[in-house]
Amino acid sequence: MKKRIAAAMCGLLFFALAPGVWADELLVGGQAVGIEIEADGVLVSGFCEVDTPEGAVSPAREAGFAVGDLIVKMDGAEIRSAEDLIAAVARLGGAESEMEILRGGKTQRLRVRPALSSSRQWLLGLWLRDGVSGIGTLTFIEPRSGVFGALGHSVNDENSACPVPLRAGQLCAAEIVSVSPGVPGTPGELCGGDTAERLGSVEKNTPAGIFGHVTAVPSGRLLQTGEMKTGRASIVSTLSGREAKEYDVEIDRVYSEGGQTHALLTVTDGALSSASGGIVQGMSGSPIIQDGSIVGAVTHVSVPT
Repeated sequence: MKKRIAAAMCGLLFFALAPGVWADELLVGGQAVGIEIEADGVLVSGFCEVDTPEGAVSPAREAGFAVGDLIVKMDGAEIRSAEDLIAAVARLGGAESEMEILRGGKTQRLRVRPALSSSRQWLLGLWLRDGVSGIGTLTFIEPRSGVFGALGHSVNDENSACPVPLRAGQLCAAEIVSVSPGVPGTPGELCGGDTAERLGSVEKNTPAGIFGHVTAVPSGRLLQTGEMKTGRASIVSTLSGREAKEYDVEIDRVYSEGGQTHALLTVTDGALSSASGGIVQGMSGSPIIQDGSIVGAVTHVSVPT
């Protein structure tokens, strides 16, 4: 089975986190990594109804909250986690509160009064997100600075699809125990978990991937950076344990969109197609190798129907 994917151009991934980080040579990734992100505030992920004796209500929706809003303060006090917000709402005892939110990068203030549920809890009718964890793939490490890039796209809230504003994050080693193959209508995924081995800190969450610094630069395969073109190439991914392997692909098209360079490619490697049905979730960030250079990273999979 062949599966088509989109890949972001690596030249746009290698921007500097600090002066002098631009690099002509990079350590090739491909290892599965655990990613843990703490949000800089509490993200509104969705709405729910509060069941009250007078009927179902959603105080937050009625007050003008929107999916993707970032709650940063309540009555002037900082909100750093969902627990902070839940505790603060409970202390209100039904009193109205002023919430400070960030929406589209701009500060707004909304007033909201919680509702008393049938279970005697004061609630706003919100689904909240204050962090995200999951598995992705390491793309590269810059050997002199220890800067890494991974994932190939931003870490988003799964319900709202909004990027999670980063307060802190860490990168851990991960082990893959099995693969759920992709089939028509379903992308499939790598199944496993992270380990206690901390690899580094996540410092930026961007549309081109997550970036930060590793605690120690490992030995590995060092390649020049290059430009992507149509033709034969390979990707480096981990499908079992912690061993990264190289698999054949064909780059079918290279194009520009939104100021960035992208590509469409097809998996041609029989071993990869047999094991996973092609690209699956968790392989995002897999480095793309062409003509002895690292030229891109897997970002998304296109799921056939």
